[in-house]
Amino acid sequence: MKKILERSNHTIQIKPWEDKDLDLLFRINAPEMMQHLGGPESKEQILNRHKRYLELNSRGCMFSIILLPELEPVGSVGYWQTTWNDESIYETGWSVLPSYQGKGIATIAVKLAIEEASAENKYKYIHAFPSIDNPASNAICRKLSFQFISECGFEYPPGCFIRCNNWRLNLIPSK
Repeated sequence: MKKILERSNHTIQIKPWEDKDLDLLFRINAPEMMQHLGGPESKEQILNRHKRYLELNSRGCMFSIILLPELEPVGSVGYWQTTWNDESIYETGWSVLPSYQGKGIATIAVKLAIEEASAENKYKYIHAFPSIDNPASNAICRKLSFQFISECGFEYPPGCFIRCNNWRLNLIPSK
């Protein structure tokens, strides 16, 4: 399952998370990358996250974002099953390393991940919950035609409550 898309002078590929992606996860854990997510995680937390990414199986999929033709890992994107307001949904999230931000890479990667989630035909909706203080991630939701539902409280990571925007996208095309 390798998806490739070229837009705005960038060709990227998303590929399912592999054991060798642990180094990328440590790079994503930088303070500037985690400022909207409760701050950097400990080594143990990163190792646990890596294990969860590898074991998502039928509950979703995490991907590394690869810039082509350089084959440079530049971030992560994924979706996973969760329950929101008593409804089973997919949630999506992404991170792109600072030197690659602002180039449209995250938007392309999220679009590819949404296509993967939609192809499973498992849930009606996919939600994104970016911090209200994260204009770039909220802009990605708008660009990809997510519907703004409301501002909400969200616990992430466990024990850390943040204010988020709840964005929703219908995965099942209208007939």
